[in-house]
Amino acid sequence: MARTVIPVSDVSSNSAYSHLVAAGNLLVTAGQVALDADGNIVGKDDPAAQSAQAFENLRRVLAAGGATFDDVVKLTIYVTSRDCRKAVADVRQSLFAEPRPASTYLIVAGLAVPDLLVEVEAIAYRH
Repeated sequence: MARTVIPVSDVSSNSAYSHLVAAGNLLVTAGQVALDADGNIVGKDDPAAQSAQAFENLRRVLAAGGATFDDVVKLTIYVTSRDCRKAVADVRQSLFAEPRPASTYLIVAGLAVPDLLVEVEAIAYRH
């Protein structure tokens, strides 16, 4: 199956990877973090603010592919501390309706940028 890179214009860009790749109706996102469109960290030391920004970036990436949170079938969430769990859960619960996507939650030693606390990636299926 051919892969297509879908351009995303309203999130911080990095030429080292694609934010969104489609394979047929399947959409796979890169991990989204708490960077604004200019590449500035949103909510340093604030897991709630970082979670909100990461999920907003995820929403924008999905929208570029014609998808919404309702199309997400799998989430993977990376955090740098167990203390982030409630903040991430609160944001996730506010955005995803039943049936909620399958989800994996990982606590990692760190993310690519030291001040980042949360990273979220998704797999969605466009109808």
